[in-house]
This record gives sequence, structure tokens and C-alpha cells, in this order.
Amino acid sequence: MPDQLSAKDWLDQGLKTLAANGAGALKADPLAKALGVSRGSFYWHFADVAAFRTAMLAYWREVSAERVIADLEAGAEHENPLLLLLRRTFSSRLTLEKAVRSWATFDGEARIAVQAIDRRRMDYIEGQLKLSGLADDVARARAQILYWTFVGYALSDKQLPKAKQEAVYDELVRIALEN
Repeated sequence: MPDQLSAKDWLDQGLKTLAANGAGALKADPLAKALGVSRGSFYWHFADVAAFRTAMLAYWREVSAERVIADLEAGAEHENPLLLLLRRTFSSRLTLEKAVRSWATFDGEARIAVQAIDRRRMDYIEGQLKLSGLADDVARARAQILYWTFVGYALSDKQLPKAKQEAVYDELVRIALEN
């Protein structure tokens, strides 16, 4: 029954709405319409739109960093987590990432959330590079380069053809892991 939505249902819809329409669309009425329920359901879970946006940013961190890292670590016995991360990242559309980063350009709370997730992701990448045998300073520098590459890719509107994307990925892996 749609009136029995959980907070997670609202947050999932919020992430979809953000990715498709930007932060300006994160309002109770349009979200309720998209879910086919009344606004009362929204306010049952969130005190107001500001509380919803705060919860969304925390949920985005969970979905876009913590779950990704946990999934990578779970598969670590079968594949190098860093290689798996690079393959997944550079073969996917990152519309949600782009939308959150756009939101962060005019909203302080979103900017703080982006900075926190950037630090978490960079620390993870740096740790993986150290595990691959790179010295601390080299791992830190390469983690920064890889992350800048990720952000550029996330914000880019141009998709590469599959063959070119594979060539770029192969070169990125070579650069990242070369001793």
C-alpha cells in the first residue's frame, strides 16, 4: 500500500528526483506525486524539506561511498578492489554524482557533504594504492590524480565510444599502479 512508505522509499525517490531534475525539485509535493501518495506521508517521516535534504545527503553518502566500499571489500578475494572500483566508476553514468556536486555549488550543507565524501573516497583509494606497494607520498598523489579524474568524468557531458573508453581505462590503470 503506497501510504505505508518508509523513509528509505522517500530517500530513494529523492535521489532519483535529484539526479533527473536537480535540487530545486526536492520538495514535498512533487515527490509525493511521483510516489502516488499525499504530502502527509512525507511529513510523517521528515519534519520539513530541510530535514529531508539533510537525510538525503547522509543517505547519498551511504549509497555512494559506504555501500560501494563494502561491496568492493566483499569482492576483494576475487579481484583487486581498486581495479574493480575503477572499472565500475569509469563505465557508469554518474548523473547523481553530477547533480549532488551541482547542488553543492549553491548550498553549504551539500558542499560539506561533498567534501566529506570526497575525503572518504580519497582515503580509501590512497589506502588501496598503499596496499599495492606504493610509498605513502606516491599513493597520496596518485589518489588525488585518480579522484580529480573521477570528478572530471562525473561532470563531463561527453561519453566515449566503448573501445575508446576501454583504452582510457587501461591507461588509467597503468598510470595508477605503475611502480
